[in-house]
Amino acid sequence: QVQLVESGGGLVQPGGSLRLSCAASGFIFSVYTMTWYRQPPGKERELVASISRGGGGTTNYADSVKGRFTISRDNAKNTVYLQMNSLKSDDTAVYYCNVNRTGARYWGQGTQVTISS
Repeated sequence: QVQLVESGGGLVQPGGSLRLSCAASGFIFSVYTMTWYRQPPGKERELVASISRGGGGTTNYADSVKGRFTISRDNAKNTVYLQMNSLKSDDTAVYYCNVNRTGARYWGQGTQVTISS
């Protein structure tokens, strides 16, 4: 079955960096768009970034993270990454990995990112 396992979250100071990873299994990773979402405390889940299938996938970003976050994928490792730089307190959220496959949406368990001094 489809499994998505996020890792790499933690507590960092404003201006710091984190790299999130999402290890995927149970489907042919390379042919699907992968997406990162986040859910800040008390707010709705929102799209952060996506990367289309293939090795040189097309990327898209939420305006709030453009220029600071970079999404990438390693199809050999079935893993998608989210490099987050210049982190702000507004980036505090649970970050989720997502794939839409055969009409169903799959989510990982999420990883907590907290930005605080």
